[in-house]
Amino acid sequence: MGLSIRAYARHRGVSHVAVKKAIDSGRITPEPDGTIEPNRADLEWAQNTVSARKPNPAKASSSVVEPPRARTIEPSEPAAPVLSTGGTSLLQARTVNEVVKAQTNKVRLAQLKGDLVDRAQAIAHVFRLARTERDAWLNWPARISAQMAAKLEIDTHELHVALESAVRDHLIELGELRARVD
Repeated sequence: MGLSIRAYARHRGVSHVAVKKAIDSGRITPEPDGTIEPNRADLEWAQNTVSARKPNPAKASSSVVEPPRARTIEPSEPAAPVLSTGGTSLLQARTVNEVVKAQTNKVRLAQLKGDLVDRAQAIAHVFRLARTERDAWLNWPARISAQMAAKLEIDTHELHVALESAVRDHLIELGELRARVD
């Protein structure tokens, strides 16, 4: 009969949570009754752990805990595969961090140089310019129709209505165009 999870944790000098994680990840295998045979589990722990951690003497309890017994691995025993975490390595995370820092610094420099503009301000400015242009076109027939009618010797009101209709149709066509700001 083997040790309980908590007893094996004391034997290893680790927390019972670490032992449960080792069982869940397949680093060690419990007996069919749920107990842990310490010698076999120590060997499995050593084989299946990427970097074996030494117990912290500051965390050791006042009771005497024997260190795990070292056993030599026979050459005939196949080596167990090293488990992969499947996550991002520290080097990859640092690389991503450095790329983000470089991009951030590039944007800050462009802001300081005045090469960047505020998107909301730019959109508001373009909107004001377009409204001013539209209003100028809507007022144009009233300003010019009398002069054109005198030169062409036609009725002022008819020319004003024709010009205003043509300008409104043209502005509707222009309004169907949608400018995108990416």
